[in-house]
Amino acid sequence: MRPYGENLVEGYGNLNGVDAVKMWVSEKPNYDYASNACVGDECLHYTQVVWRKSTQLGYGRMKCQNGWWFVICSYYPLANIKGERPY
Repeated sequence: MRPYGENLVEGYGNLNGVDAVKMWVSEKPNYDYASNACVGDECLHYTQVVWRKSTQLGYGRMKCQNGWWFVICSYYPLANIKGERPY
C-alpha cells in the first residue's frame, strides 16, 4: 500500500488550488455518511479532502505547453481506507 493519497485535476484558464479544492468538495452530495459510500456519482476526491486522519498536505501546480494547468494535492496518510469513515 502506498503511503500517500492524492487528488489531481486539469483545467484551463488560471486553474489554481482554490478552484481545485472547490471542484473536489463539490462531490459532497455524492457521499452518503450512513452507508459510508458514494451514491450515484464520484465522491472519493471529497472524502480525501476531508479525511480526518490526514496530517500533512503537499500541493503543486504546473502549466503545460498546451496551456492546460494541472493541480495535485498529496495527503499523508493515505485516505479512503475501506471500512473507515472520513470523519
